[in-house]
Amino acid sequence: MFEVKPYPELSWSLSRHKTMLSCLRKYAYDYYVSHNGWLRSADTLAKQAYRLKKMTNLEMHFGSVVHDLIYQTIQCVLKNQPVMTEQDFMDEVRHHLNRGFIESTKKEHLWMNRPKHYTMLHEIYYSQTDTLPEAKVRKITDRLQKTVSNFYSSKTFTDVQNKEQMKFMESETFRFLKTDEAKVYIVMDLVYKDLDHDKWIIVDWKTGKASDEDRNQLALYALYLQNKHEIESLDDIIIRNEYLVDGTHVEHQLTEQDLINVQHLYQISMEQMKLYLEDAVKNEPLPIDQFPMQDDPRVCARCNYQELCFPS
Repeated sequence: MFEVKPYPELSWSLSRHKTMLSCLRKYAYDYYVSHNGWLRSADTLAKQAYRLKKMTNLEMHFGSVVHDLIYQTIQCVLKNQPVMTEQDFMDEVRHHLNRGFIESTKKEHLWMNRPKHYTMLHEIYYSQTDTLPEAKVRKITDRLQKTVSNFYSSKTFTDVQNKEQMKFMESETFRFLKTDEAKVYIVMDLVYKDLDHDKWIIVDWKTGKASDEDRNQLALYALYLQNKHEIESLDDIIIRNEYLVDGTHVEHQLTEQDLINVQHLYQISMEQMKLYLEDAVKNEPLPIDQFPMQDDPRVCARCNYQELCFPS
């Protein structure tokens, strides 16, 4: 039975860590103030923060749609069901993007009441217009065909179609490692074992640019897989980034030092998070004014919580 708790469970993820580094006020809104904001009985601030938390932007929405359709396409292959053509895939992406635009411009009232089930684009919400920036639209339009074409010709999709030689793991929405302090959440796009070469392969689809943080993310995935399946050697795990915009893939062979580094990052990050707790046992945060605001206007311009930080 679902239990309503006054404070959320303390957890850790790389995205939570990055949010804390980017802006502590946003961190507070994301992980504390918005808690229970989905409940009808929640107070006005919690509802508002939860709603704003669910807002997206054009690039993020595009990436989310592509990831969902890739998952569906792979499931069709594995279940021997008909697979969309590249053109059908592109048409489906356009359909979802158009629907997100319509929901943002014509159905704001639905999003206000059920933000988890409707799309609101940051570019529409804060511009108070019914148009998207032309440069962004061109960027996504240009990215669409490349991304879809590169997915269909990717190393990983070739492996998927050669499924008799591969063993695919059940996809779980949330995977986590349990530590003494908290659950460490990990979301992996695809995991399978190459039976011919006796190698585990973790795949992460990227619809944007490569990042310096990719390696820590991959090390966390490897740590999870090693624990979950009792894999003795890291040599048996291949981590692959599929960069869909430029059609390249990069495979990483991680070392024990990579795992030590990500565990060290986790420990330092958790210590920092606990500095902003009134009660560590309850995971009760300090008052909101104890979470400093970001002073870089460029960061604020991209943030979902502008109306809370800078009420007009």
